Amino acid sequence: MTLSFSVLASGSKGNAFYIATEKEKMLVDVGLSGKEMERLFTEIQVNPAEITKILVTHEHSDHIKGLGILARKYNLPIYANEKTWKAMEGSIGKLALDQKFVFNLEETKSFGDIDVESFGVSHDAAEPMFYTFHHNGKKVSLVTDLGYVSERIKKTVENSDALIFESNHDVSMLRMGHYPWSVKRRILGDSGHVSNEDCALALSEIIGNCTKRIYLAHLSKDNNMKDLARMSVKNYLNDNGFTIGSNLQLHDTDPKQPTPLYEVV
Repeated sequence: MTLSFSVLASGSKGNAFYIATEKEKMLVDVGLSGKEMERLFTEIQVNPAEITKILVTHEHSDHIKGLGILARKYNLPIYANEKTWKAMEGSIGKLALDQKFVFNLEETKSFGDIDVESFGVSHDAAEPMFYTFHHNGKKVSLVTDLGYVSERIKKTVENSDALIFESNHDVSMLRMGHYPWSVKRRILGDSGHVSNEDCALALSEIIGNCTKRIYLAHLSKDNNMKDLARMSVKNYLNDNGFTIGSNLQLHDTDPKQPTPLYEVV
């Protein structure tokens, strides 16, 4: 079986990502209620009882809201680094000891027929990290919740077959919007979120011959729009020699609707 995935939910209100091989069915983050997660799984026709493990990126509520509930209901093992475990302890309720596993920053773990590589990001959490998945020569990378895209991150995720990449806000919309200046400063800072422009710039440096699909993720509800994010990224890539079309596709993500299950071939 090839590598397949769905961005179950992505946005400021909740995030969850599903990725599967023949032997593994993994969930990254559970940022929606247990009930909402069940609905999302139904929409992509996946039985949540078949999930093999949950990986956690960081402790913010839009990434762990339903984590404890889902893990307890299906007796699922959870993987996170030690600082994240400590930071989210009070938010996820009681878990059995045999459900708690440590996945260190900058580590690669092999689970069944898939290798998962973790990498650090600059974000205002205890020790936030995201993941690149390797299976049969194919590579899928999940990169959101970061203030800037470091050279190390670019090197880690470059030439992925599919990229789920943050395009959080339009800078003008954010600056003109109703958020208090302290919040604006946080989002615009090095530990905040990546703008449409910065997303496009980073993508232009990491797209390779293998890259076929890009999913624009973690869009702000108040400071971005799908059409605007897609247009900003598409125009920049087109201006820099990349053709968005059949061989390189841009896709939206949504806070409430999963993307269709896609097989990386």
